[in-house]
Amino acid sequence: MVTSSHEASHRIFQDRPELLSPVFRVLGLRLPPKAAVEVLTPDATELRPLERRVDSVLRISPSEGPGFLLAIEAQGRRDPDKASSWTYYLAYLSAKYGMPALLLVVCQDRSTARWAAGPFLTGIDGWTALRTHPLVLGPDNVPVITDPEEAGRNLAMAAFSAMTHGRDQDASAILEALAQALSTAESDSVAYYSELLEIGLGDTPARNIWRHLMRHVGSFFPGRGTLVEETFLEGQAKGKAEAVLRFLRARGIDVPEAVAERVTAVTDPDELDRLLDRAVTATSAEELFDAE
Repeated sequence: MVTSSHEASHRIFQDRPELLSPVFRVLGLRLPPKAAVEVLTPDATELRPLERRVDSVLRISPSEGPGFLLAIEAQGRRDPDKASSWTYYLAYLSAKYGMPALLLVVCQDRSTARWAAGPFLTGIDGWTALRTHPLVLGPDNVPVITDPEEAGRNLAMAAFSAMTHGRDQDASAILEALAQALSTAESDSVAYYSELLEIGLGDTPARNIWRHLMRHVGSFFPGRGTLVEETFLEGQAKGKAEAVLRFLRARGIDVPEAVAERVTAVTDPDELDRLLDRAVTATSAEELFDAE
């Protein structure tokens, strides 16, 4: 389960490894064809009580030739300690698994992305013992995907584009394209990307735009009152109404039949959201409608 915008930025590579191919093209690298991707433990802790963890570690195993490790870090701001940490991660993982390792840093901020590119040097004046060159993905090199057809061909890349550019002026167009692409996607994909983006966009205006758009996923023509849209919205409203009643009962609050019928009769999504908020503090079922 995705738990923060930080985790969403790297977790998508674990859940949707098909994202690696277009990402490597963006970085100017070649991903071996028919490569198997395996998620490894991010634990880089030695026997000493010093805990070090990489956000994500993937093992790339091509059908032919040697494989390599890809350590992925989501970075929200400059951090001087990362120079030594990232060097340690690469050296440790390479030694542990006996294969070369690369570091990919994912940033949603241009300034942070430029800093993360390094290089980061380890040594003393006049002598460099180690030089770390991270691969970096950020707003300057992740493509802006505003075409629904392009988004539909690679939902993972479209979602990653939306998270990376969530603070840009293009965010709304990217989200609209992805929402339209999801209108014809499988239900599992809709559920995954709906939650991923809501978390991954963090505390930004783009998150509110995404929440609004997802209310209409399932319709080619939102707001036109088509049968597809009405059916989708009816199902969504029924689920929210049931959540309100279930929450009250879980709190030990008795729900009279009249109140239950009144809740299930509500079809407006915003009103149902308000009822759900009131269900958190209400001391009786009738209080849900006291404000009215």
